Amino acid sequence: LDQSTASKFLNLLLNESVKVQSDSKQTHLSVFLKAKALEEEGKKIIHLEVGEPDFKPPKEVKTALEEVYDKGYGKYGSAKGITELRKELAEAERDCTVENIMVCPGARFAVYLAITTLLNPGDEIIVIEPAWPAYKDCALNAGIKVRTIKTTLETKWEPSIDQINNAINENTKMIILNYPNNPTGKILPKELLASIIQTAKEHDLYVLSDEIYEEYSNDDWHSVSIYDYDKSIITRSFSKSHAMTGYRIGYTIAEKSIIDKMSKLQALSLTNVSEPIQYVALQALNADTSGNTEIIKSRLKTLVKIAKDIGLEFIEPDGAMYLFAKTKYKNFDATKFSEKLLEHGVAIAPGEGFGDYKEFFRITAIDETRLKEGMTILDTVLKESYE
Repeated sequence: LDQSTASKFLNLLLNESVKVQSDSKQTHLSVFLKAKALEEEGKKIIHLEVGEPDFKPPKEVKTALEEVYDKGYGKYGSAKGITELRKELAEAERDCTVENIMVCPGARFAVYLAITTLLNPGDEIIVIEPAWPAYKDCALNAGIKVRTIKTTLETKWEPSIDQINNAINENTKMIILNYPNNPTGKILPKELLASIIQTAKEHDLYVLSDEIYEEYSNDDWHSVSIYDYDKSIITRSFSKSHAMTGYRIGYTIAEKSIIDKMSKLQALSLTNVSEPIQYVALQALNADTSGNTEIIKSRLKTLVKIAKDIGLEFIEPDGAMYLFAKTKYKNFDATKFSEKLLEHGVAIAPGEGFGDYKEFFRITAIDETRLKEGMTILDTVLKESYE
């Protein structure tokens, strides 16, 4: 076998071992499920672990839900989404047409479709950690090897171009970007982002850019779309910006050839995204969501202040809705701490779910009253356990 083929076979074998290791890690989702089970037993839980806006969707959503039946939406449709919604989404983007848009049941499914349809078993992707665990999980499920680039608090969560170049080999086919980042809230400097895109072009890599937190960002954020790279795939969603997590509606932006490949698997998997929900999303585009952005910014500001007051170590987030922090205590294990904290009614996301960060944990910026209550309990349990 030639070297490339042999390494692909090796990647497939190694994937099984990685899958087993990944299954044993505590993630924000596993903590959330434990927390929900405790709630069913009647216990009060303050959810600082899940990335879900706790305010309602805009009123346009309520109106659309009331009228969608009479409008006649509810039939089989195109796997790529209803034309009206795709057209509206395309008009909001630069140099974009309906053919560059596909509606998906959430950005998560768009990530799954991109990885599964554009790559082959034995190929490799690059994930910059800390990272939302779904990227790695989708890749492993498809037989794709994940090469992780570890960033640190000391480097302000920024990867270096040398790290990326050293991770690339002949089997590398994609690099995944997520900025504003989940869990750190990091936004890459524009010059660094441009360098990463240039590296991707030089090595002919797909760039999968998860931009779900675009509306929860400061002025330094830039979409990958500004680089006009024809192998970029951008995923967006109504979940965070419009507080429509349970509606399961998102979309992807890419070249027509990429959209065509992804839509074939979407058609096979679910025929089409629910037409009534697509209509609701269409009407939601008319809503002014700037208030949501200000709410999250205010909450993050409050969270940062509290975290500083209790002595947590972190980089202030540039966007998103999280704080990724560690304590001053040596040998601190965030997974064990999260289990103990849950006993006291507060759920946080252990850092090991986002990569090799067992000393870190993620806190979500929720309603300020409950946030302050939850952080007070966190501080108390922390001191009782380590001082």
